[in-house]
Amino acid sequence: MPPRKVGRVPSPLPLTRRVPDWLILTIACLGQFMVVLDVSVVNVALPSIRTHLHYSPAGLQWVVNAYVLTFAGFLLLGGRVADLLGSRRVFVFGVGLFSLASLVGGFSTSPGMLTAARAVQGLGGAVLAPVTLTVIMTTFTEGSARTRALGAWSAVAGGGGGVGVVLGGILTTSLSWRWVLFINVPIGLALGVAAARYLSSTRRPTNGQLDVAGALTITGGLAALVYAIVGTDTHPWGSAHTLGFLAAAAVLIGSFLAIQAKFARAPLMPLRLFRSRALSAANGTQLLFGGAFFAMWYFVSLYLQDIHRYDALRAGLAVFPMCVGIVVGAQITIRLVPRFGPRNVLLFGLPVCAVGFWWLSQLSVTSSYVGGVLGPGILISLGLGLCVTPIATAATNGVARDEAGLASGVVTTSRQVGGSIGLAVLATLATDRTTGLLRAGHDPIPAFAAGYDRAFLVSAGFIVAATLCATLLPTRQHLATAGPRQARRAPAEANA
Repeated sequence: MPPRKVGRVPSPLPLTRRVPDWLILTIACLGQFMVVLDVSVVNVALPSIRTHLHYSPAGLQWVVNAYVLTFAGFLLLGGRVADLLGSRRVFVFGVGLFSLASLVGGFSTSPGMLTAARAVQGLGGAVLAPVTLTVIMTTFTEGSARTRALGAWSAVAGGGGGVGVVLGGILTTSLSWRWVLFINVPIGLALGVAAARYLSSTRRPTNGQLDVAGALTITGGLAALVYAIVGTDTHPWGSAHTLGFLAAAAVLIGSFLAIQAKFARAPLMPLRLFRSRALSAANGTQLLFGGAFFAMWYFVSLYLQDIHRYDALRAGLAVFPMCVGIVVGAQITIRLVPRFGPRNVLLFGLPVCAVGFWWLSQLSVTSSYVGGVLGPGILISLGLGLCVTPIATAATNGVARDEAGLASGVVTTSRQVGGSIGLAVLATLATDRTTGLLRAGHDPIPAFAAGYDRAFLVSAGFIVAATLCATLLPTRQHLATAGPRQARRAPAEANA
């Protein structure tokens, strides 16, 4: 009997291993944490950066603003790219660009080099931040699971600011300011590898159009406007230099509006949204609100280190209670908005902030930390926590349900834009005040303190203007027509 031929038994088809939801959530939250962390971690390192790279007093704000401007200008475009190319590919690209820019920034040898690296970091953040939310929304589809995931994502986003000020102080004091940028490299490398291995390449329906021209014109216009404002410390308002950049800003911003109104097939910011009174008033409030709060962390950090000679770690620990105040205020406002409506909560929270900024404007060389910084800082941070959710709720309630996400993105962009312009204005005013006193023969330290006081006082004026803008919001009864589900969904979407 011939031997029986034994053939190879076909191997079963490989089973696709299901990636645990907790791992996907961890990757998405860490990506968002990187983006948020990099705003606050730099603030406490600003005096060291100024000393080592020889930034001018007015030019130092570009360390913050270069990041914020590109982040704001490309944020909405970043969300569209994730829809078009897939979440995994865009996540890996965003993390890689962010990490590479951080590496270059850490090796910077001049103000121009660091400013350029920070601008590229902002671009990477604008690509990365929206896709972290896309990953969560496509992974967690059930209501309760999605709510818990969004809660974790929002908590990480909120906590990044508090961790950043302490971590920035530790790194700057124990190593150097360069490590507030280098720290992103190992985190980004690990995240990129994890994303490439575990994330699925999910795409959402899109028309395939990207409004690149819109993103470039608005970013260029805002950069020209900020540069014109900052340059007034050496070039008068009526000089050809200042007027030239103001004209360039007007042309670019005007071009952006024309692109959105007539030419873009998928506009970043559809102007029809602003037919809504609620959305328009919420964005105006957010613009002024952001202008004050971005500058607060900037000037408080400089005051503590320049006037009271705190090292970076002590300054970070001194600012940390304010981050906790924001979290407490946010928890309170979740309960207040459904009961009193976003307009009434804003009209309470904004004046609280204005009083806090006025209190900060009374700082002097001899002011104590508790009475001069911590007291008003807690008041401002509680007010900040009280205001974020009502602004987002008012904006999203003012549009159709299927455009609530877009409205959230627009109001978030307004906060970034307001912050960049506000910081430029306030830094210029503070420098002008300090320079005038130095020329008059005053000692440097009191002159710097007086400059910071002027910035805080004008910030209080921004908040008063924001309060007036908030009075234009519809009443709670008008907003109620949008439906309770949309009102509950707005805070989570606003974080997007």
